[in-house]
Amino acid sequence: MLDLPLIGWREWLALPQLGLPAIKAKIDTGARSSSLHIASIEEYQRDGRTWLRFALAPGRRRANLVMCEALAHDRREVTDSGGHTTARWFIRTVVCLAGASWEAEINLTNRRDMLFPMLLGRSALRGRFRIDPDLTYVCGRQRGRKKLEAM
Repeated sequence: MLDLPLIGWREWLALPQLGLPAIKAKIDTGARSSSLHIASIEEYQRDGRTWLRFALAPGRRRANLVMCEALAHDRREVTDSGGHTTARWFIRTVVCLAGASWEAEINLTNRRDMLFPMLLGRSALRGRFRIDPDLTYVCGRQRGRKKLEAM
């Protein structure tokens, strides 16, 4: 366990298959699933499979939307921290954090009222990291123009 990388309660991570080299995420062991903020979503069929086209909002500025497409993995009910249950689409995509890369299941939802556009839940974290809730941005901190240009 001690040889696992140490991360804090918030970190910058990458979602390379979605074209996001940096997105701020809350590390949340209390949440089962991971969530990603989207501004809009459209489902369509390709080769007999359901695909999703969605606009990611990686930051607070709506002008910086990133258009993405991903194969739909599942659609199921999710109960948020306030006890509200909604049906959400799930995708599987690569997550990069602390020098590690792995495929994780992420649900797509509107998180505009949340401080973080992404929440990395315990299913994606399990067995990969040690988490210190007193620490923040252990893996580095993106700032200013450089971050925006990367998006």
